[in-house]
Amino acid sequence: MALVASELAEIEQMLASSDAGSQAYSELRRKYPHLAWIRCDASDVTETPFRSFREFDLHLLDSADHCAQITADPERATGIVLAKRGAAS
Repeated sequence: MALVASELAEIEQMLASSDAGSQAYSELRRKYPHLAWIRCDASDVTETPFRSFREFDLHLLDSADHCAQITADPERATGIVLAKRGAAS
């Protein structure tokens, strides 16, 4: 199931909050179980983030075709890559 604009806005709002810490991934995954979720370190992703926040880079995942790939198009997004930024980021 694809990501809808209101969900993306809620996800961005949660990640932008001052208390978006280590629980963000599990809370978002629980709240949006229809999306594919990947958690990794920001240094593991070479693509430019869709959005960057204090603790996380947000990448959109398009898994509609045979191979999953990062996309900049929210209308094609079927998941989220949540990349944890380092303390110095």
